[in-house]
Amino acid sequence: MPLPTENVGSLPRPTTLQQALAGYDAGTVSREQLQAEQDAACRDSIERMEATGSAMVTDGEQRASSFATYPLTDTLAGTGLAPNLAADGQYFAIFADGHHRQLPRLTGGPFRYQTYAADYLAKATPVARGPVKQAVIAPSMLALLYPLDTEIDGYPREQFLADLADEAEKDIRRCFEAGAVRVSIDFTEGRLALRNDPDNPWTGRGMLAEFVALNNRVLDRFSAEQRRDIGIHTCPGGDLDSTHSADVDYAELLPMMFQMNAGYFLIQLASESDRERIYALIGEHSRADANGVPQVCFVGVINPQDPRIETAEEVRDQLLLAAQHIPVDRLGSTDDCGFSPFSIDDKPKHGSPDFARDVAFEKIRSRVEGTRLASEQLGI
Repeated sequence: MPLPTENVGSLPRPTTLQQALAGYDAGTVSREQLQAEQDAACRDSIERMEATGSAMVTDGEQRASSFATYPLTDTLAGTGLAPNLAADGQYFAIFADGHHRQLPRLTGGPFRYQTYAADYLAKATPVARGPVKQAVIAPSMLALLYPLDTEIDGYPREQFLADLADEAEKDIRRCFEAGAVRVSIDFTEGRLALRNDPDNPWTGRGMLAEFVALNNRVLDRFSAEQRRDIGIHTCPGGDLDSTHSADVDYAELLPMMFQMNAGYFLIQLASESDRERIYALIGEHSRADANGVPQVCFVGVINPQDPRIETAEEVRDQLLLAAQHIPVDRLGSTDDCGFSPFSIDDKPKHGSPDFARDVAFEKIRSRVEGTRLASEQLGI
């Protein structure tokens, strides 16, 4: 069987869609007008991804406010914020270029998702000609909604975590029920949890072990057969062509990350300076048996933050190098990150989101072709 290849999830939103989102926040664009722009962007995303030769597609998350906040709010600016939330939460991340992204703050219970990823998926599957995957947010990210140092009156932390685990499980199950063939869980907070940034207090609390335990609390509700198609995505962030934790050594993250009982992992690697060292770490720490399921490691061969389009031969060569350290039957390829995890992203290194969108599809085409070349050379 050839090496599998899979995208992470998001694509740059067209300028027209980003303008419609701004207009919706300002009250000058109706919900119906916004939905028309989202529908058009989703259809274009699916059709162009299919044209790259991808065996599995997504809608590019064109309807989501962001990879992290889609259950909570209609837009990044907070229009349509769910009940029991306030806009003034803690920073999720401070990026290398100085900008930040902020989460809402939980004010009371019970905690419930306002939107499930399956709500988007149900609109995407009728458009696609083949299999569709869906990305969801990790419960560990949403755990940061709860205040770090105080209890919410009448809603203790443990009750919140119980509600959160139930909602995260429901998010995944609904995706499969809506037709997803794979569901990947975004876990970018894993690497950031090791950064110990004095300007971002939660990163200095040693929360990685708690994150892993919470995510396993959800994963372990699924059978081994189901977990074969549930993945974890890790990266050092990717927003406005900048990262938040690229300076954290993977040697600190991977031993703990592979304790999550997922069937596959999408791992940022194309932008790492010493990829072979990381391939070796993956080979050492990934498990052939994670509570009944082998952990397949999809290594990043495409850098979404760099407008240069990798060649298929470059992709092939990286996979052949990875195959020296990772068992071939547990090896695949992916992109380092979603191409635009947040809905408002002008892609400054690319010059415009529209150009970045064109580049993204060419990069995906190179990944698909390079993976095919690597599979041929490996004789599989």
